[in-house]
Amino acid sequence: MNRIITWLRMTAWTMEPPAPYSFFHIAVTAAGVAAAVLLALRLERPAAAGRPDAGVFRVSRILFACGILLAAGELYKQLFLYYVVFGTYNWWYFPFQLCSIPMYLCLLAPVLRRNDRIFRAVCTFLQDFGLLGGVMALAEPSGLLHPYWTLTMHGLIWHILLVFIGLVLTFSQIPDRTVRGYLATLPMLAVFCAVATVINVATGGAADMFYISPFYPVTQVVFYELSLRLGTGAGICIYLACLCTGGWLCHLLARRLHMRIQKPAGN
Repeated sequence: MNRIITWLRMTAWTMEPPAPYSFFHIAVTAAGVAAAVLLALRLERPAAAGRPDAGVFRVSRILFACGILLAAGELYKQLFLYYVVFGTYNWWYFPFQLCSIPMYLCLLAPVLRRNDRIFRAVCTFLQDFGLLGGVMALAEPSGLLHPYWTLTMHGLIWHILLVFIGLVLTFSQIPDRTVRGYLATLPMLAVFCAVATVINVATGGAADMFYISPFYPVTQVVFYELSLRLGTGAGICIYLACLCTGGWLCHLLARRLHMRIQKPAGN
């Protein structure tokens, strides 16, 4: 453990936290998203002839690989925060935000793909809400920019990976792009919100999972002001309604992108 702590401290390269929409933020985001788009397009290809499950198998492997990368990054972040930044565990950084859920679902992909209905629903969730979380965090990056290079790059790369995952699924044949397909993601979202609420309450307000803690106003921009004016409960309800709306808009966008990318192939 002493070697790990020494290594963590060796990687504690300090930096002036970049300002949102600074050259650094825009350049890294633009380069990362461009790479995510190009790689997702490169990996998109029809299932092998005679193997209708080949696309599912390929996508599950891609998701699992992304899950490994996300888990490795999260492990580093948690250790870094504990041993370098705080010296104690800070529940505020517990990995159960909307943007954390893809890590768990991707790691479970090889198991989930054994059930076609469940796998399609999970992939639809990742396509809609994973993409939403990645795009929104990159668009409003105040929570990603830290006084350490490794934490800042971790936050940016994490959400670029979410965009990549969403695009891989958008270009694939797996998600259900119907209205019913979107509606099937809402029970999953409800379960995740319920778990987040249990964590928030159990920690007495030390955690703010999904930004729906009952102990203080919603901390997300715009919704914070609404919570102050209308009350925390109303702010949470409005925030969750907007979250569902954002997932629906990503669902519609994914359907359009999928149809567009399939046109050259005659689909």
